[in-house]
Amino acid sequence: MSAATNGIDPSELDADGLAVRREVLGADYVAAALEKTDDTTAEFQQLITRYAWNEIWTRPGLERRMRSAVTLTALVAHGHWAELEMHLRAARRNGLTNDEIKEILLQTAIYCGVPAANSAFKIAQRVLAEPAPE
Repeated sequence: MSAATNGIDPSELDADGLAVRREVLGADYVAAALEKTDDTTAEFQQLITRYAWNEIWTRPGLERRMRSAVTLTALVAHGHWAELEMHLRAARRNGLTNDEIKEILLQTAIYCGVPAANSAFKIAQRVLAEPAPE
């Protein structure tokens, strides 16, 4: 990839990780993220696709619904709001219902703090109003 060219060729990424990433986050979201890749971020895209999406999200110990629940909690705990928005959509794609997501966020109010949960609910209010992914 040259410095003048944005985007990363998907063939430069772990194929299994890329497939899971597309399934969880949606193909359009992943395509947009890869299009924004440049020389600064290419190795990071390779890293997260290989390790997060292939090595972790494909492990047999937890189903994707549970992985989404854990991910939502971690994102609230650390105040990663942009990632939370993305993973709220992913949680729905992974089969969590709006009611289950609300319960997870209520749980975070106790263990992550009310201000964090308040911010999370504001984001969830907007995301959960969107049509459910297919």
